[in-house]
Amino acid sequence: MISNATDPRFRSVLVLGGARSGKSAYAQAIAEAAGPDRLFLATAEAGDGEMAERIARHRADRGAGWQTLEEPLELVATLTAQASPARVVLVDCITLWLSNLLFAERDLEAAIAELAERLPALAGPVVFVSNEVGQGIAPATSLGREFRDWQGRANQALARACDAVICVEAGLPRQLKPAPAPRFTLG
Repeated sequence: MISNATDPRFRSVLVLGGARSGKSAYAQAIAEAAGPDRLFLATAEAGDGEMAERIARHRADRGAGWQTLEEPLELVATLTAQASPARVVLVDCITLWLSNLLFAERDLEAAIAELAERLPALAGPVVFVSNEVGQGIAPATSLGREFRDWQGRANQALARACDAVICVEAGLPRQLKPAPAPRFTLG
């Protein structure tokens, strides 16, 4: 966990990581430590049987202490309506939200900017989960490269807007923001 996850100055956290890195479990633990009133804001859509099974398994893994709301496209409006000082919202995940927007032919630049701009004004704490897709090989298709670029832009915008940023690799969290400032000792 971030060393001061219960610090009231941290109202927004971005948890990044690759596929199966442990980012969702880490984000869930942050939200559960915040208190008993928790909303899971799901951006996934069950487009096929395998995805429906995945969604059901994740819902069961979270347990009864969670309210779940599915919103594949209107993330900003839903966050604005659902954020509350007494409840933490976990958004899982930005990657699926972006792909939903891309396939719906929405303006990704405007959507990313709106989310980053509205974030500081939300009424309560929020934890975002997002994939770090820029460390792998370049996608073979132009659509894959376009998506990778949008994902990188979204991660950067959210990282700037969030109070804390954690990168999870192999189940191990690494705090990126706030980062310790390097200090030089002269002479």
